Amino acid sequence: MGCTSAKTVAPEEPTTKSEKVIRSAILIQKWYRRYMARLEMRRRCTWNIFQSIEYSGEQNQLKLYNFFTDMLKQMTPDRTGQPKILQALSDSSRRPINCDVRTLEAEDAGLLLLSNPNDIEVGSHYSGIHLTFPLNQSQLQDLIQSFKTKKCLHAKYLLQLLHATRTALKQKSNINHATISISKQITVCGDLHGKLDDLYMVFHKNGLPSVDNPYVFNGDFVDRGNNSVEISVILFTCFLLHPNEVYINRGNHEDHIMNLRYGFVKEVNKKYSVHANSILRLFEDLFSWLPLATIIDDKVLVVHGGFSNTTDLDLIAKLDRHKFLSTLHPSRGFDDENLTEMELLEWKQVLDLLWSDPRMQDGCLPNTFRGGGSYFGPDVTTMILNKHNLQRLIRSHECKVEGYEYTHNDKVLTIFSASNYYEVGSNKGAYIKLTGPDLSCHIVQYMVNKHSTKRKITFTKRISQVEKIAMRDLKRKILGCQTELMTHFTSHDPETTGMISVIEWCNVLEGVMQMELPWRTMRPHLAKCDVNGAVLYKTTFNDMKLYHGFTEGGHSITEMLYRNKDSLETIFRIFDKDNSGTISMAEFEEALDVMINTQEISVSHDQIKDIAHSLDLNKDGFIDFNEFLEAFRIVDPYGKDTRKSLSCNSETDSIGTDDCERSTPCLRSDEPKSRKISKLCDIEEMEISEA
Repeated sequence: MGCTSAKTVAPEEPTTKSEKVIRSAILIQKWYRRYMARLEMRRRCTWNIFQSIEYSGEQNQLKLYNFFTDMLKQMTPDRTGQPKILQALSDSSRRPINCDVRTLEAEDAGLLLLSNPNDIEVGSHYSGIHLTFPLNQSQLQDLIQSFKTKKCLHAKYLLQLLHATRTALKQKSNINHATISISKQITVCGDLHGKLDDLYMVFHKNGLPSVDNPYVFNGDFVDRGNNSVEISVILFTCFLLHPNEVYINRGNHEDHIMNLRYGFVKEVNKKYSVHANSILRLFEDLFSWLPLATIIDDKVLVVHGGFSNTTDLDLIAKLDRHKFLSTLHPSRGFDDENLTEMELLEWKQVLDLLWSDPRMQDGCLPNTFRGGGSYFGPDVTTMILNKHNLQRLIRSHECKVEGYEYTHNDKVLTIFSASNYYEVGSNKGAYIKLTGPDLSCHIVQYMVNKHSTKRKITFTKRISQVEKIAMRDLKRKILGCQTELMTHFTSHDPETTGMISVIEWCNVLEGVMQMELPWRTMRPHLAKCDVNGAVLYKTTFNDMKLYHGFTEGGHSITEMLYRNKDSLETIFRIFDKDNSGTISMAEFEEALDVMINTQEISVSHDQIKDIAHSLDLNKDGFIDFNEFLEAFRIVDPYGKDTRKSLSCNSETDSIGTDDCERSTPCLRSDEPKSRKISKLCDIEEMEISEA
């Protein structure tokens, strides 16, 4: 074989116009693929930030609750001088454990005495809808229209509705059995989280519940959003009108302890300040009567969270769901030290149903990311489904970018119905229609946009906006740990150069923040580097600074209070039993003492007292949560005050009482119903059939 001399051969130039076009198209495709890959990487990174912050909040809530539980267990029943915070929590959570017929009758009588609608009169100033029982379809339509025009349902009618719903729910089993033998289809909705516009969109696209159009609402219809009351009223009305066609499962947020932190208690207090206590107490008890699961035609299991390798549907069907007033504790009484093995097993069954998440790996592990429930793998899914002769699990509980997600070889389908959950443009909402003898899944996606008259933003701009908000929230979390982070940064910089390696910077952030995020990828957004690539770690805190309104205690106390402001608000909700929005100086000092006991910080009583008095900005002897937030201002390097964005649930803060003004757009009453809903919500819709 001969060989030719070695020489460089120039690439052959295209000789025809068509070849140039083809090569240009290939180059454009390559560029576009790289561009979209970068966008997808940014989207996933942003999503991880939002999800980590959300789950970190759930962990903090569980830690706070467990802290109170441990303190209560250390106190004997006859001990006097119990702190008010513990009295409030134990009084609201202790219920009879042996729920026989006489106990339930006494409980019904007690609830009626506490929340009797007949004790409330409807004043002439009330301009909302007047309900008469039993309800009819026309009243459901009137309720929907009334809520669109910013009207609150009167407290009298709300209590009547809750009592009627509770009575009807008591007749339901722990596991509902639905069928499509008549309707030939059924719709499953996931988390709504107080987003009324998303419920409007579902009804606009899919129709109201009826005999021919049954629904399963899979929990978490309260908290986070600012219309949880309205969604509850609409769902309960639908249930009362069609008790055999509307199924409402319990979610992990249908829980008073979660409601204290995530907005529902605050919403009820704002809308029904006079009657908030009785309404909340009735909601609390009603939630414990919600069924735990729904099985459709003995083929599809619908639960809010999932299950574990110990889940037994036969056991779940027999347990007393009503005794789990909160699923965060195995019994209603904190002081009960004699829980049996069966009682603990029953509690774990309920906890797993409402809190668990699927994972890609086989096996079953505690769900440490959330702090409750289990992680279950494909093998666990197959085992549980086969054990009960089921084909698929439909669950919710997790926000998904597309509004849904198939996992575990398509045996698990997650559905999430609240669009724009984290921020506008962060995710689509979706619902499922199950049709045919095989219960084939047809998924409808949407994204609600209240400002439909404005030009739609591009996908790239939407990602940039959501990414900016996610980074802002992450920087605030970092700011709350500044002292601890600086301590670890300087330990890697013995020569005080102000620089550490990127690896060391990432390890410190992951260790202190306890958040598994792509820190290296996010480094350009969080800190600067020198020409050699070393991180100037002090620049991590350049964008925002935290100022406080008290003079003693040092930075560690400032950061501790700011970092735990959500937990402090939860304590405020428990303290503020008259819903006045303020607590006394002594109560606030006690709240600080409770919070500091959960931290590794040594603070004297004089320092706590100084903090409390300095937060009382108007010197009236009381502190409200706005004064607490006012004392912690985050400013950018240019001095721009961002404290407004710190206020908790700012949308809900604007809510008044019975005739409140809210952010729901007001629509003209003479418009057709279909136009009203479509005008309210601009949608991006896509239907997907199961392959």
